[in-house]
Amino acid sequence: MVPLTVHSYYSLMWGTCSPEKICAVAKQRGYRRLAITDTDNLYGLWPFLKYCEHEDITPIVGAEVTDSAKKPRFQPPVGLTGRRTDKPSSGYRAVCLVENDQGYQNLCRLLTRRHIDPQFDLKSVIPSYAKGLVIITPHSDLLIPWHEAGLTVAGMVSGKPNGTAFELRKTSRHLGVPLLAVPESFFTDPGDFKIHRMLRAIDMNTSLSRLRPPDTATPGAWLAPASEYAERFAVWPDALRATEAVAERLTFTGPCHELVLPPWIDPPKNRAFSPESLQAGGRINPPTDRRINPQPNDSDQALRNAAYKGAKKRYGDDLPETVVDRMEHELHVIKKMGFSSYFLVVQDIVSRSPRICGRGSGAASLVAYSLGITNVCPIKHNLYFERFLNPGRSDPPDIDIDFAWDERDAVMQSVLNQYKGHAALISNHVFFQPRMAIRETAKVFGLTEREINRVTKRLPWFWRASCPEEDFFQWLKRLPELSDVDFPSPWPDIIRSARHIIGIPRYISVHPGGMVITPEPIAHYVPVELAPKGVPIIQWEKDAAEMSGLVKIDLLGNRSLAVIRDAISNLRENGTKFDEAFWEPEDDMATQANVAKGNTMGCFYIESPAMRMLQKKTKTGDFNHLVINSSIIRPAANEFIREYVRRLHGGNWEPVHPLLADILEETYGIMVYQEDVSKAAVALAGFSHADADGLRKIMSKKDKVRKLDDYKARFIAGARTRGVRKDQIEALWDMMMSFSGYSF
Repeated sequence: MVPLTVHSYYSLMWGTCSPEKICAVAKQRGYRRLAITDTDNLYGLWPFLKYCEHEDITPIVGAEVTDSAKKPRFQPPVGLTGRRTDKPSSGYRAVCLVENDQGYQNLCRLLTRRHIDPQFDLKSVIPSYAKGLVIITPHSDLLIPWHEAGLTVAGMVSGKPNGTAFELRKTSRHLGVPLLAVPESFFTDPGDFKIHRMLRAIDMNTSLSRLRPPDTATPGAWLAPASEYAERFAVWPDALRATEAVAERLTFTGPCHELVLPPWIDPPKNRAFSPESLQAGGRINPPTDRRINPQPNDSDQALRNAAYKGAKKRYGDDLPETVVDRMEHELHVIKKMGFSSYFLVVQDIVSRSPRICGRGSGAASLVAYSLGITNVCPIKHNLYFERFLNPGRSDPPDIDIDFAWDERDAVMQSVLNQYKGHAALISNHVFFQPRMAIRETAKVFGLTEREINRVTKRLPWFWRASCPEEDFFQWLKRLPELSDVDFPSPWPDIIRSARHIIGIPRYISVHPGGMVITPEPIAHYVPVELAPKGVPIIQWEKDAAEMSGLVKIDLLGNRSLAVIRDAISNLRENGTKFDEAFWEPEDDMATQANVAKGNTMGCFYIESPAMRMLQKKTKTGDFNHLVINSSIIRPAANEFIREYVRRLHGGNWEPVHPLLADILEETYGIMVYQEDVSKAAVALAGFSHADADGLRKIMSKKDKVRKLDDYKARFIAGARTRGVRKDQIEALWDMMMSFSGYSF
């Protein structure tokens, strides 16, 4: 027996369990193959593949596709699972299982059309996307035309015989197509039916007492052991055998992980827009007359030309030797890794605005600085290129671009227009947080808005509900915000019930700025749908997009840039001569004096009480110390902050080890930045740049404890071979761990 229609909690407001839990339970119950077929989406594809690998289960990729004329609904006809059909269209559904790469691409295209085409008709559309898919359906009247069209189809029965099932069996025998035993599951254990009912009531905006049996799955829709299914399908032995046979032919275990970089397009002779034409809140048109898909070496040469042209604007025609040497090194690495087109595409995007702020690790790149993607000289500030890019790095470069907040949407829309059909925004999966969970649960228990607000308005927006599940109610009562609140019945039941839906997806929204651009139509890689604001979004959030190989470009809004723009505009309107190209704001002495006194209220990023107090203690206002101060303030770093202030004011100090003297000289021998961790691992323990970058990254991951032990052992072994004493190794490792996920 192979479960072919399992729904995770990504079947929004129907399923109750994460792909991780489903895979773990499937393993415990003896399954070696498993399909998760969420309804009308592949939201959870990458977590599913990840946990299948962890549990040594062979994944089967697929999705249930439903017929709806307006919005996603997924209630099949009554009689199969007890779910109601109240659709504006036929109520047809089909489970599409991927057989090969072409089938995966077709499933993505099918799901995209399902979400974007308001006139989507399952019966007529499926034949256009059927190659490479095995399509199973409970509808006899779909089997006949699809079989006649040459599709690979099968009927599906989900439980005990009834009239519909016997009709389906008769049709399948007449056509000579298999009939499969396909029990649907929406939860992993019978007790989870209560959670399922609560989700259904929330989704239908009704109370638990008003739910009818057709509004939910049946209590038996849980992932049972194979022995349980053998009993359920004892009258369908041929269906059990056919199910196993179909599962064996489904050898596709996931899409390719290779990087999908945005395509570079030759620049036009006449741009359809100019930076000066971009007005606050305005719209711009994309470039026209562009040549698509040039040869790879074209992008390498184009990047070289653009980088040196930009460098001469930054440093003058006679480039210093340090600039040329670093430029050649960076261009060599970028070419070797095949990222030239990425830099050119980002340069084209940032050229649409007269003022941007490129940040993230991209600020460590001289090429990015020369292209105008960033505005911080990596040579002047001694920034570490390998933090941004190194030959051993498997993931794409990370460049975040800030635009003035009232210009960002126009820039983003121009990119979507330019790469229409090849570009979309990343989605954001919104999960039930404690406050939302308690509020929605109270509604389905029948409480009034006034009763609900009395409690929920006093709850913090975010908190870590890390207490044991059985103590959740008592833990909540101890919150200072609720110390004087009584919790009459049914509040104890509400709060305990709400605990079970915390962390379950509620809906998907738009990522703040992540965009993906692909060489082939984007729906070949990932299903696309339209957000309520009308922009296309992929069905994966940022982590899944990265796992899939899609390269994200962050286009973000920043109010500070708009303030700077407006201030400069006011200067010019008032007749003050000002050349922004030669502006060095970090060298302004009056500003430095204010920063040194901690007078930074209202200044983004440096206005917190802790930051202003540190500024007063250090009595420094120059840019370099400002960056150190804003970076060293983090949890678990108090002892290093005190030592930093002491050393800054002339206190004696020695580097932990001579090999780190140059590396940590600017920060008085104390690790302040992420780069410090990487540089120390290379210099002291012999790590490669790629391994050092891996250590830096894992420190900020949630599962870091599992992987840090290996890095620690390698760090100790490498340091010992270089004669580093045990106490020095321990001191350095403790300093690294003080970052605890907070580093810049």
